[in-house]
Amino acid sequence: MFASEEGEWDLDWHGHWGPNPPFHAQTFVLCHRPRPSVEMEGGTVFHFVTDGIEAALGRAREAAGDKNVSIVGGPGTVNQYLGAGLIDELRLHVVPFVAGRGERLFVDVGDLELKPTGSRTTADVTHLVYRR
Repeated sequence: MFASEEGEWDLDWHGHWGPNPPFHAQTFVLCHRPRPSVEMEGGTVFHFVTDGIEAALGRAREAAGDKNVSIVGGPGTVNQYLGAGLIDELRLHVVPFVAGRGERLFVDVGDLELKPTGSRTTADVTHLVYRR
């Protein structure tokens, strides 16, 4: 959600959103290489976490206090959290297009039981909500 990790970090590049990203909260980015935190307008601070999904979630929970934590990412990220049993509610936003070969959701997640709890369809996207 922040940048490609191909090659070295471009430390002058601060994301796709311009100076005021939509998050307006501390945001923890899973990555393989360290990078200093990036402070943006509106209260968004990107922190780069290199020690795994549990560490990123722990830091996010600490920063959120009594608020909810959202995990945003592609199938690889979601599958890791599902497989570890760390997602209580799954919100899928399905858009009918595949970039490249695509990635599959629900790969290597173990015995996963999800109950559908809501859906909404617009002209461009279908929103699905499931609970464990």
